Amino acid sequence: MSSTLRPAGTDEAVARPGRWLALAVLVLAVLLVAVDATVLGLATPYISEDLAPSGTQLLWIGDVYSFVIAGLLVTMGSLGDRVGRKRVLLLGATAFGAVSVLNAYAHTPEVMILARALLGVAGATLMPATLALIRNLFHDPRERSLAVGIWGATASAGTAVGPILGGFLLEHFWWGSVFLINLPVMAVLVLVGVKLLPESRNPAPGPFDLPSVVLSLVGLVGVVYAVKEAAAHGFAWATLGAGLLGAAALYGFVRRQLALPVPLLDMRLFRDRGFSGAVLADLLTVLGLSGLVFFLSQYLQLVQGRRPFEAGLAELPAAVGAVAAGLVAGRAARRFSVRAVVSGGLAAVGLALAALTVIGRDTGYPLLGAALLVVGLGAGFSFTVTADVILSGVDRDRAGSASAVSETAYELGAALGIALLGSIVTGAYRGFTGPPGTPDAAHESLGGAVEAAGHLPARTAAELLDAARQSFVDGLALAAGLGAAVLLAAAVAAWFLLRGQRLEDGAHQE
Repeated sequence: MSSTLRPAGTDEAVARPGRWLALAVLVLAVLLVAVDATVLGLATPYISEDLAPSGTQLLWIGDVYSFVIAGLLVTMGSLGDRVGRKRVLLLGATAFGAVSVLNAYAHTPEVMILARALLGVAGATLMPATLALIRNLFHDPRERSLAVGIWGATASAGTAVGPILGGFLLEHFWWGSVFLINLPVMAVLVLVGVKLLPESRNPAPGPFDLPSVVLSLVGLVGVVYAVKEAAAHGFAWATLGAGLLGAAALYGFVRRQLALPVPLLDMRLFRDRGFSGAVLADLLTVLGLSGLVFFLSQYLQLVQGRRPFEAGLAELPAAVGAVAAGLVAGRAARRFSVRAVVSGGLAAVGLALAALTVIGRDTGYPLLGAALLVVGLGAGFSFTVTADVILSGVDRDRAGSASAVSETAYELGAALGIALLGSIVTGAYRGFTGPPGTPDAAHESLGGAVEAAGHLPARTAAELLDAARQSFVDGLALAAGLGAAVLLAAAVAAWFLLRGQRLEDGAHQE
């Protein structure tokens, strides 16, 4: 997907004050995606109670959005090169708002899974376009670092706004209302973006390679599906077949990209050690965090008995830490070094997750709040600097391809993390021993156990909830431990792969 980008006003972009207003529009798209991702976790207990999904369906509701996005990011990035990033961004935002309505009014688990998948299709248009446009708007490295920091801080702010606003809505309206909050943000993005955003496209992009699109989608979906099913249900021939099909498709995709004169994804990007290290760090970080993020709201509400709004406030320290770190990460990386900031951030997240392995049903908030704050700080430093490395390591001609790779790593990490760590939590949970008469639905999810308890005698219900909650906490502690191991390994890998990487001009100095 190598291209020659000639956005309107490129020559004036550095001096044009309007670039900061354009950035404000771009971060609305990030806010849209971040809010949607966080409110789902908060609404999960209500969705579970109302739609009565199985444990596997609940995981699909949580991660189908992420791996549909992961499978389509490269395709949508290439589409933006051809028809214009501004156009794709605005069309995607409109579709995102429309599909949010379908999510809000889903009446069965199957419809909810389909709605989340369609939302992933729309979401895949947003993230690569925002990063690529930032690369084209900001040519000065220090200005670009600040712009990327604001971009990342807005995503983190969305993770704070989502649970708090979602908690308020859940206490006053039905669970579908948390998806309708996308509509006003989408409306502002489209109406203001039409006037402020510059258009950028490749004037000679080459043919749109449909076989590459199919190979990338089949490959990613096949591999993630196999990982999910193996983690949840163990080995099966169908699972192995899906995994092999996915691996073969990805192999064919890479071979095809190397052979095409104008590939859908420029694989030469991975020859750069810093670029590869930044992408790997992002993937492993999100993978390690996803299990905790997905189940934390359930823990706060269904185990500790917090109300939705209170649960949203309880998650605030992570977002505050990420916002603060994102705004100063570029400066810190220039003062110290890229690898010190990224590795240090990842190690901090790993240690915070390790501290959460001692979590219990009655764990006090000081430990939870402190751990979440450290997670936010570490992730904010790491994500902001790696995004800057990825953008500064390529010229503007390949900004779209680099952005798509970066976001694919992020979303693939989320899908794999929920599939692996989420399945571990679910598997540990299902093993609890309930009192006689415990319905099968209680073993599918903690929300199912809470629902079932409402139809049982008081003493039986108390025994059921006691066993179910303890089993859920045990699974969550296990996921936190595995996540800590992944993050600490990522910190070590980043230390070696990002050696000599600098932000000033994207150069490498040994």
